[in-house]
Amino acid sequence: MFYYWTQGLFSVLEPYNLFIIVIGSSLGIMAGAIPGISGTMALALAVPITYVMEPTTALLLLVGIYASSVYAGSISGILFRTPGAPEGVAATLDGHAMAKKGLAGEALGVDIFSSVTGGLFGTLMLALIAPQLAKVALQFGPSEYFALAVLGLSVVSSVGTRNELKALIAVLIGLFVATVGIDKISGFNRFTFGTTTLLSGISFIPAIIGLFAVAEVLNRIREMREMAGIRAKARAKLPSLKLINRLKGLLLRSASIGTFIGILPGVGATTGAFVGLSEAIRWSKHPEKFGTGIPEGVAAPEAANNAAAGGAMVPLLTLGIPGSAGTAIMLGAFLIHGLQPGPLLFVQQPKLVYSIFVGMFLANLSIIIFAKLFIRYFSKVIELPYNILGPGIIIFCVVGTFALRNNFGDVWIMMIFAIIGFFMERHDYPLAPIILGIVLGPIAEENLRQAMIISDNNPLALVSSPLSAILIGLSILSLFSPQLRRLWARRRNAKGRS
Repeated sequence: MFYYWTQGLFSVLEPYNLFIIVIGSSLGIMAGAIPGISGTMALALAVPITYVMEPTTALLLLVGIYASSVYAGSISGILFRTPGAPEGVAATLDGHAMAKKGLAGEALGVDIFSSVTGGLFGTLMLALIAPQLAKVALQFGPSEYFALAVLGLSVVSSVGTRNELKALIAVLIGLFVATVGIDKISGFNRFTFGTTTLLSGISFIPAIIGLFAVAEVLNRIREMREMAGIRAKARAKLPSLKLINRLKGLLLRSASIGTFIGILPGVGATTGAFVGLSEAIRWSKHPEKFGTGIPEGVAAPEAANNAAAGGAMVPLLTLGIPGSAGTAIMLGAFLIHGLQPGPLLFVQQPKLVYSIFVGMFLANLSIIIFAKLFIRYFSKVIELPYNILGPGIIIFCVVGTFALRNNFGDVWIMMIFAIIGFFMERHDYPLAPIILGIVLGPIAEENLRQAMIISDNNPLALVSSPLSAILIGLSILSLFSPQLRRLWARRRNAKGRS
């Protein structure tokens, strides 16, 4: 194995290949940070360029874009509350709240450090135990996927609000949104209202842009307040050793969760980010602080989604099954160059495989350099007066949303969600549960129905395996944990008075 690692290292360190990784990482950061573009689109645009490249060089370019773009989606989310990609939504909740406190540099620094840590961890797991991880992922059936989705949804009562009822209402709105479109199992149209725009469902990107970006602009205009807390303080500051020591357990847990979520085919980094955040809240001694602007709220999802990027490469390389949209595009690049991912790839092309491993390590490490440089200039936009910046953000949102599918219906969806987000924030309804519902709702519904079909509608099938039973049990406990904590506190106070 050492021989193959050496071959891969020398291959990547060739000047041209090293230059290609630099280009890929830079493009990935720019694509991920700009709303409406995302790393997936950048990968799709880059594949035709790789036709004239050697296979190793071509895949290193795509690996650079892939690894860095997952991180970059949170940059614009922290600065403008406008996530550049779905993977950055979870970190936006606390990241932008920190920015409004004047801690934008600290939030961006935690973002960089957590992303690099998670990315390196996911890549290390990919390199060391990829075949074993792939075998574990194959053991997941519909009941386990359903239980995993429910576990992520159960944390809504602790996300950014002390009113559990409002949080539950918000997550139900998200779950309802997730049902719109053609039913994948029966083929019937649901809540499409006769329009073709809704046949494929409500796209996630218009929804998050409306809820977070446009709604934020509307709120700022209503309150006539500037971005004074963020202005001139947006240079990334890497966390201190004291903060790193405080976050180390959370980072390890989130990176482990993200890696495992990543290897599950069809789940992806966005789900990894939200599950990582939900587990951080579940394990926290002060879950009510999440959503108010704490470093843990940035570190947990960013470590998880970047680790998930490495995890998603596991089924691609070992089984030939893409674990996410980005790896699906990379699968096409493999086939274009006459390569078939799978177990034989490690035997027939070991130098290529280990070049990919080394390339992912370098791409994640390069985030530290290129992200700080990019943020330095990107954050200059904040210095614009808000009467210019606000309309500029809306124009950017409209263009990015329309470019997603060249469909003006997506723009209307974005504006509807902007109005929903505007009024929900005015009445203190949290937005995070809506996003949780939209992300995890389809996974829960589809796998619930598959489990029922397989078991002839026997509900006990949902807890038939030890793993699904444990996950469902944790979900129930998590959902009622705020009430249990209050009950426990009352009993302690009663004993203290007596």
